[in-house]
Amino acid sequence: MKQPTAVTLLVACLVVALPPAARAQASLNTLTPAERAAGWRLLFDGKTTTGWRGWKMDTLPSGWQVVDGALTRVRRAADIITTEKFKNFELSLEWKIAPNGNSGIFYRASEDDDAIYWSAPEMQVLDDAGHPDGQSRLTAAGSDYGLYPSPAGVVKPAGQWNQVRLVVNGNHVEHWLNGVKVVEYELGSPDWEARVKESKFAPHPHYGRNPEGYIGLQEHDYWVAYRNIKIRVLP
Repeated sequence: MKQPTAVTLLVACLVVALPPAARAQASLNTLTPAERAAGWRLLFDGKTTTGWRGWKMDTLPSGWQVVDGALTRVRRAADIITTEKFKNFELSLEWKIAPNGNSGIFYRASEDDDAIYWSAPEMQVLDDAGHPDGQSRLTAAGSDYGLYPSPAGVVKPAGQWNQVRLVVNGNHVEHWLNGVKVVEYELGSPDWEARVKESKFAPHPHYGRNPEGYIGLQEHDYWVAYRNIKIRVLP
């Protein structure tokens, strides 16, 4: 086993010596040794927008910026995606949204339609108390937008950080919000096919059927911030 260097030990000691708030800030957008050993890697370094671009664009829209260690939608922009595609993975991140706000996390997205949501399932990001979509569990925070509802009472209020764990492994999908599994379904199952057939996604042949694709963050007219964006590729 590789032994920690003197520099590593010094940095660790300095971090521990920091006040709690500063210590929490120092740990943002980083990986622990255990996470690295388990195969996790960062999709956002907290300082730059490297690894992200606009959907159907070569660069990142200027409306998305790094603010206080978070990838933040600060003004009118566009949906953004990772520059890399993913097939089977576990994604972890935190999000915070403005009052009345709306956004989303897309997975296995492609660029072969006129909107990202015609190909990519979406884990809804929402201020349930302030946005009209919060009146239906099918479109509330944590839901698989329009298809699978999430339970009430799990999402935190606008202005507070929410923690997400998203598992996409073969056809199996799990949405976790603040430590609670809020959605679980199987892509391509009879139940899923029936729900898609009755939804607005029915006319779109790529919806939920891409074997791999981009991870995306939705621009939906509101301020929203994402941080601690980490991924672990699954076999």
